[in-house]
Amino acid sequence: MKLGITVSNKGPESSRDLMARCAQAAERAGLDDLWIQDHIAIPPDDAEGSGGRYLDPLTTLAYLAACTESIGLGTGVLNIPYRAPLPTAKAIATVQELSQGRLRLGVGVGWMGAEFRALGVARAKRGRLTNEGLAFIRRCFEEDEVESNGQSFLFLPRPECPPIYIGGGIPYALERTVEYGDGWMPMARDPEKLREPILQLNELAAKAGKATPEVKVMTGLPLSEPEKAVELANAMREVGVTSLVHGARYREFDEFEKIVAGAANCRAALQ
Repeated sequence: MKLGITVSNKGPESSRDLMARCAQAAERAGLDDLWIQDHIAIPPDDAEGSGGRYLDPLTTLAYLAACTESIGLGTGVLNIPYRAPLPTAKAIATVQELSQGRLRLGVGVGWMGAEFRALGVARAKRGRLTNEGLAFIRRCFEEDEVESNGQSFLFLPRPECPPIYIGGGIPYALERTVEYGDGWMPMARDPEKLREPILQLNELAAKAGKATPEVKVMTGLPLSEPEKAVELANAMREVGVTSLVHGARYREFDEFEKIVAGAANCRAALQ
């Protein structure tokens, strides 16, 4: 089972040096990938923990790509309705190109009403906008010539499309995974709550003639209790989870380094 970790791109933890050191520490420890969040417009009454400070995820991953050599770089998750499809596809392709194929594209529909209002986007349309955006992004990576608003153009650079992981719950995320994604990326702590949805996902994929999707779960492992962490990870694997992302909470590099060491030990025990 693969195991990744979150690196904070918000609040005081999102300083240039701290993010680079954390990314490099995760890479040295042999973790599979690192993941960052996406928020664009935090209202003053909802800024606890971040102070309203969030770095743009794709721009941040481009920076972290230059700070690392091999670790996967993930958005957990990029909210597709927040951005116009064409420049979003261009930014995705750019990070994939500059990182030499290390981008892992977790995507979502968004949820915070304040952000939709700030963007002038109707929250009620988020599902449709996500589907349209994902379909367009897929076309950009699959076709020599792409059309947008009646204009044909060359989509270059055009590296290999990064794997797309669909965030969210059932039933829409499962359907969207089969239609547009390579895997499902839920948030969960209880393996048993994933058993039935994973069975449903595999059935939907089989009916559509698609390969069995990956299931990459964002969770919190009890790393301070190694045996329990391995037990939980194995329980996740037993219900069909293929990889985990541990949500790391830290303020200083020393804290993150200890978390990484625990995650690396857990990963080693799972091999």
